[in-house]
Amino acid sequence: MKRLPLVASLIVLVGCAQPGPKPLYQWDGYQGAVYQYLKSNGSDPGTQIAALEAQVAKNQAGGVATPPGMRAHLGLLHSKMGDDAAARSHLEAERAQFPESAAYIDFLLKSGKPSAGAGAPAPAASQPKT
Repeated sequence: MKRLPLVASLIVLVGCAQPGPKPLYQWDGYQGAVYQYLKSNGSDPGTQIAALEAQVAKNQAGGVATPPGMRAHLGLLHSKMGDDAAARSHLEAERAQFPESAAYIDFLLKSGKPSAGAGAPAPAASQPKT
């Protein structure tokens, strides 16, 4: 009878020692990279592109899902750098992985230059001189 509390305690401890559920997405470094990019006012998109491309490759190699927004953000960064083919590729991959983003991604793709719809200020319209 004295063993029952001991056995029960061991079962609880073994149950608690099991690893938790695997995360749905691998966010490793993404949030920090975006924060640093925004903190620097977007002054070095090339560095962030390299970091996020490495994270996407790591996710693919590890068989884990890339988080929502990462590929769209990469697409906008590539567009800012003038690489429209890479921008389109990342935006289409975002839409394929997250169909709920289709309306926004389609808007960016239809605008001709994805960065135009991403919060970038629109060019000032010429006003006729009177």
